[in-house]
Amino acid sequence: MKNLPKKITFNKPYLSGKELYYVADAIRSGKTSGNGLYTKKCHDFFEGKFGFKKVLLTTSCTHALEMAALLINIQPGDEVIIPSFTFVSSANAFILQGAKAVFTDSCSDQPNIDAEHIESLISSKTKAIVVVHYAGVACDMKKIMRLADKHGIFVIEDAAHAIDSYYQNETPLGSIGHLSTFSFHETKNLISGEGGMLVVNDDQFAERAEIIWEKGTNRAAFWRGEVDKYNWVDIGSSYLPSEMIAAFLYAQLENLSSIQERRKEVWNIYYEGLNILNNNSKVRLPLIPDYAMNNGHMFYLVCNSLQERTGLINNLNQNNIHAVFHYISLHKSPYYKNKHDGRELANADKYSDRLVRLPFYYELTNSDQNKIIKSILKFYSSV
Repeated sequence: MKNLPKKITFNKPYLSGKELYYVADAIRSGKTSGNGLYTKKCHDFFEGKFGFKKVLLTTSCTHALEMAALLINIQPGDEVIIPSFTFVSSANAFILQGAKAVFTDSCSDQPNIDAEHIESLISSKTKAIVVVHYAGVACDMKKIMRLADKHGIFVIEDAAHAIDSYYQNETPLGSIGHLSTFSFHETKNLISGEGGMLVVNDDQFAERAEIIWEKGTNRAAFWRGEVDKYNWVDIGSSYLPSEMIAAFLYAQLENLSSIQERRKEVWNIYYEGLNILNNNSKVRLPLIPDYAMNNGHMFYLVCNSLQERTGLINNLNQNNIHAVFHYISLHKSPYYKNKHDGRELANADKYSDRLVRLPFYYELTNSDQNKIIKSILKFYSSV
């Protein structure tokens, strides 16, 4: 039987080698339900490495965003400013509590929220601004935080892509907004299959965050011996992950430096190999503003049209290379299009129609990357 050509997948989860060992250790410990030894190890790592005031592992970034919505007390009729070019969880967490999503556009030269357009959308009903650090690249946080302070509104950083990325070279993303959220989904730099994290940077939310995390009870305080029994004291849900998820994640945390080093190598190989297309205006490569950095989360191209992108993805697929597009503008989604206020968000639509993500993972070989680069260059030689 003839061997089929190898398919270059879009993503391959990275395993450090100790995940199963730590998961087995968590099981042997006799406490598997969560908020045990490995949860504490992960919390200590993030608070120590990045200086986050308080962190809480969650079962997903989606759940961390839902906790953020509860913590800032979103009520029906509140408005939340959200980029349209993002994953649905960035909006859905607030919609669930009755908020109205006020979608805003991306920048013309990169997919992050356009900070210049935010103030015109702020009203007496605005409760929060959600910023998404797309591809791990920082939004213009100084400008956004000034606006928030001026108008007395909260900032939630959706840092799902942004672990180990920084603003102005020294401030970790996720440490700037009042609350921040991270993802450890299998497509992220650090993974636990599914998983996430809430970061609390404003002390006013610290105690309540732990209660919401523990189903609305003060059980965490009880286990620390701070109260003699635990009670139902607030709303909440089952947001904390099992010890097996935390143990898996801890094995990844031990290898953060090597993971990041390799992913940045992959990013740089793509950039160097495809920059000629950027210089010739065949495509646009990722832009890293002066105040931001690259954390090796993903590599994308912005094509000149939807038709061109479709042709490129199909061509790569014919060459056994799995490339994908990304978000569809939320303001045009079936659920929300009739609720949107009708403003045109041209840049969000541009990225929805033209952005293509290339295979990206730790174990992507140089030879596979060369094949991908050559295939793209060949495609554009005839476009």
